Amino acid sequence: IPNRFVEGYGLTIEAVEKIADMGANVVVTVDCGSLSEKEIVRANELGIDVIVTDHHNVAPVQPPAVGVINPKRLLQDYPNEYENLVLKPESELAGKIYPFLDLAGVGVAFKLVQALQTELTAFEEGQEKWLLDLVALGTVCDVVQLVDENRANVFWGLKVLSKTRRKGLKALMAVSGVEPGKVNARSLGFALGPRMNAAGRLETAQYALDMLRATDDATAFELAQKLDDMNVKRKNDQNKIYKEAVEQAELYADDNVLVVSGKDWSHGIIGIVAAKLLEKYHKPTFVLEEMGDEAKGSARSFGDFSAADAIRYSDEIITKGGGHKYAAGVTLPTKNIAEFRQKVNEFYRIQKLLNQESLLLPRAEVDVVLCEVDEQVVGDIASLEPFGNGNPQPILRVSGVTVTSKRVMGDSGQHIKLELQHTDGARMQMLAFSAPSHFYVEVGTVINVWFQPDINEWNGRRSVEGRLLHIEESL
Repeated sequence: IPNRFVEGYGLTIEAVEKIADMGANVVVTVDCGSLSEKEIVRANELGIDVIVTDHHNVAPVQPPAVGVINPKRLLQDYPNEYENLVLKPESELAGKIYPFLDLAGVGVAFKLVQALQTELTAFEEGQEKWLLDLVALGTVCDVVQLVDENRANVFWGLKVLSKTRRKGLKALMAVSGVEPGKVNARSLGFALGPRMNAAGRLETAQYALDMLRATDDATAFELAQKLDDMNVKRKNDQNKIYKEAVEQAELYADDNVLVVSGKDWSHGIIGIVAAKLLEKYHKPTFVLEEMGDEAKGSARSFGDFSAADAIRYSDEIITKGGGHKYAAGVTLPTKNIAEFRQKVNEFYRIQKLLNQESLLLPRAEVDVVLCEVDEQVVGDIASLEPFGNGNPQPILRVSGVTVTSKRVMGDSGQHIKLELQHTDGARMQMLAFSAPSHFYVEVGTVINVWFQPDINEWNGRRSVEGRLLHIEESL
């Protein structure tokens, strides 16, 4: 697997040449390659056939690969047949062209495996379903919409994962504290995925691949523990960068789009930092690592502001860039950072966007009183899983509750647990990780709360507690 610190992201010339030196004659990309024309030309020069599996936007002319498997190619041929990447129900082409174009990168690769299964005698019919544990993991970590086929892949993949025979995944669940019988999409996105991603963010993703392929328990556990240790280091490095980025962001408090940069900010981590800054300031955010004369960065956005379009608007002053509406990457000369900041903010103003911050506020599905939120309610909500983009976990709101106790937690007091009491005497504890400052209310304050209920199990006892999402003082 190419190393992002050596060969860079995706299919690069450096990666192609190294693969050629290793004697390979076929390369299959996953989640990249649609825009890699010059890299594929170079691969062909070196006698390598390339098969692209990808879900990113495509170029008007496809690269010279043996095959380009990308559902978004259909948008070029049938631009009026789809709405939100789903075939319109009234389309006359229903049943003739592929109906869902928003497959995760791993989902597209899985389609290739399914096609191979029909042609290769080594595959038994239906055998490919046992790969769905990996498809589910990759789909959730790709942060795509959990609708249509993505949702089905995760739903069935979680069932496969709960009984997986992969020694690596069993070891990873063990070190992550995830019970196989209780694994859900949140387990993938917040426990297993971050540990696997930590390898690539800090050193090389090869460790994660080796863990998945481990054939004995000792090797599997050793690699799973290594990933867990790397994830701890990733968190520590992330917290350091985040603190420095916040200090810098305060200098640009009036900007609509934040652009911050620093030296020794690992570009394997800055994407996470960008997401946390967006969460804190409710602004599209670019975080750049300065590496001598060059800076590389990651962007996170929301609402109607497209990070990818903002990068294209700045095309004259950057080296390269691209990505999605809400997540993108950019490389530019370090000397151009200030001008880049001006350009992306100019692009924001041109869009004349209104009330974007309100789009980040949680929206309650229903108003409740605390005594109504019991284990049955939590179970009913869980029946709607898997949750994620496009199918978010329902949010409940309770009004007029009193803070009866407050506990600040974490090394730097970044987490908080509140005990809340309703007027009928019903109580519930609610917890917020990386809580914003306005969550630190005083005991006795009467507040309205947006939350998601869950079951807390501790020392053999079960209780319903809330994951705190938003607070406002009750008037």
